[in-house]
Amino acid sequence: MNIKHIIISTILASSLVATTNAADTIRFATFNASLEALNYTDRNQSQLILQQSLNNALSSPAQQVKNIVKIISIKQPDVILINEFDNGVFGKKNQVLFSELLKANGLNYPYFFQGPVNTGVLIDNGDKTAKPPANTQGFGYFPGHFGMLLLSKYPIDTEHIRTFQLFKWKDMPNALMPMNEDGTPWYADATWNKLRLSSKSHWDIPIKIDDEKVHVLASHPTPPVFDGKEDRNGKRNHDEIRFWHDYIDTNRSTYIYDDKSQFGGLKPNSRFVIMGDLNSSPAEGDSRQDAIRNLLNDTKVNDTEPKSLGAVQNAPQNPYAKTHTASWKMRVDYVLPSSFGLKVVSSGVFWPQKGEKYDALIKNRKTSSDHKLVWVDINITK
Repeated sequence: MNIKHIIISTILASSLVATTNAADTIRFATFNASLEALNYTDRNQSQLILQQSLNNALSSPAQQVKNIVKIISIKQPDVILINEFDNGVFGKKNQVLFSELLKANGLNYPYFFQGPVNTGVLIDNGDKTAKPPANTQGFGYFPGHFGMLLLSKYPIDTEHIRTFQLFKWKDMPNALMPMNEDGTPWYADATWNKLRLSSKSHWDIPIKIDDEKVHVLASHPTPPVFDGKEDRNGKRNHDEIRFWHDYIDTNRSTYIYDDKSQFGGLKPNSRFVIMGDLNSSPAEGDSRQDAIRNLLNDTKVNDTEPKSLGAVQNAPQNPYAKTHTASWKMRVDYVLPSSFGLKVVSSGVFWPQKGEKYDALIKNRKTSSDHKLVWVDINITK
């Protein structure tokens, strides 16, 4: 190993060490923690039992929960988005239990947001016999399945939170409508006219940091697979990602309306961080890659390409391995700060190499998650 390799290895390895952030540095992180009901129960159980399973796993912490809490406590993010954290009837209780577990490990998040999502919400098309996950706005076995949770050490400007759960897919200009091979629409008109774009939701959550605001733009687009030749999930994933690309541009965002019927996107010169499991790689996989490429290549976005040595070890012959964020060998999880008003200090992916300290925390989905925690440290600039 030459000196160049030693330096690179040292830098990457340092991302695994617990750190205390400098006073002027804020760590933003995203983590698809796979804390969803089907990890714990048979999907044939009742909706109530499915919803209660995460609550049970948090009440008497399952080892997976303990490992996830440990990972977060090691990286100590100031603001973190958790994907696949069930909402629903136990949503508030789950949030409180999870926050208490984090607090017991030295992390206090006094501010949080956990809004409704489209998973498991039935499309109202007159079919009274329909039950989740069939005929739903987003795939899920109950309303709130695969939900999202944002935790913050900094105050949230709750008055100016914008959610886009109800935005209809058809209202996006040039939406990629799924089509049959014969050229007819895959969705019936009654469904297409009511189908929402977000498989979960899109959230704009302003965080107050000193005298400035940073907009956390959170989402979890559908995986671009599990469909047919109509590519309904691939097209939806594309347009869910495209939503943020339009939202951060004043000219392209005029069509967007939020759940309070207010139109438009971010104002010019707004600080933002796009976060979440976007389920798309710019170089690999089955997604329609132009959406994520366009987002990453936008001059308003600062893509630091967080890396890890564990990812390289997981796919040693893969030229894109260093940026992978999931054990199934792809980059799909993102923390993307704005170029305006935010300076990136460092970034990384929590992915120890085999045999290293903390390796036992990330072995597989049952150990913690098949996704890894991604983080970016930023300073606010004027």
